Amino acid sequence: MLELKNLYFTVPKGEGNGVRNIIDGIDFIFEDGKFYAITGPNGSGKTTLAKQIMGINPVSEGEIIFNGTDISALTITERAKYGIAYSFQQPARFKGITFRDLLTIATGIEDEHKLLEIVRRVGICPLSFLDKEVDAKLSGGEIKKIELAVTIATNPKLAIYDEPDTGIDLWTIGPMVNLLKKEMSSGQTTTIVVSHNRAFLEAADVILIIDSGKIVYSGGLEEALPLLEDLSVCTYRNTCEGDHDAECFR
Repeated sequence: MLELKNLYFTVPKGEGNGVRNIIDGIDFIFEDGKFYAITGPNGSGKTTLAKQIMGINPVSEGEIIFNGTDISALTITERAKYGIAYSFQQPARFKGITFRDLLTIATGIEDEHKLLEIVRRVGICPLSFLDKEVDAKLSGGEIKKIELAVTIATNPKLAIYDEPDTGIDLWTIGPMVNLLKKEMSSGQTTTIVVSHNRAFLEAADVILIIDSGKIVYSGGLEEALPLLEDLSVCTYRNTCEGDHDAECFR
C-alpha cells in the first residue's frame, strides 16, 4: 500500500516572493493490486507527483509511506530496492548498450532462455529486439516497448508510467493497456499511469484528476467526464475514425 500524507512540493516564486505549491497538501491511499490513472490539465502537477513518489523530486513537506515504511527521505535507488519502478515519458537512449544489456542490468539475468521468456512475455519479437542498441536509431515506439519490458521484467510492487503512449502509434496503445492490466492482475503490482489517453482512463480501476496540485476527483470515468470538461482537460487521445492522429473530445 502507498499512502501520501499531506504531501507538498514547493518551488521559489522569485526573490522575496515566497514559494509556489506545485503539489499542494495531497492525501491519498493507493491500494495494492489496483490500476490508477492520473490525469488533469497541463502543468497541474501530475508528473511532479509521480516523480515525488519515485524520489526524483524531493518532498517539501508531508510523508510518503510505502508498505508501512516512511520512504520520504529515501533515494531513487533505495526506493527501487523496495520495489518501486518508474517509466519516463521520454526514455533514455544509450549508444553502445543493447536491449539485452538493459534487461541483464535490471534483472541480473544472463541466461538466454530466461531473457527470451521476458521479451515474449511483453509481446516483443526476441530476434529483432534483444540485440538492438538502445540509441537514436530506434523509433519512439521501439524505445517505449523496450523501456516497458525493462520495467515489467523487474516485477515491481509499484509501477509508475509517465505518459506511456508518447511517441507510439494508436495500434500499439490497446496491446499496451492489456499488457499492463495482465501484469497487474498476475501479482500484487500496483500500477499508476499518468495519461490523457482515454484507453488508459477506461482501463483504470480509479481515476485521479489533479488540478493546481490538488486531487479534485477520484473515482470512475463516467463520473469524471463532466469535471474533465469543466477543467478543459478533455483532450485525451482517442482512436478516431479516419484520423489516426486526432485528439478527440467527448
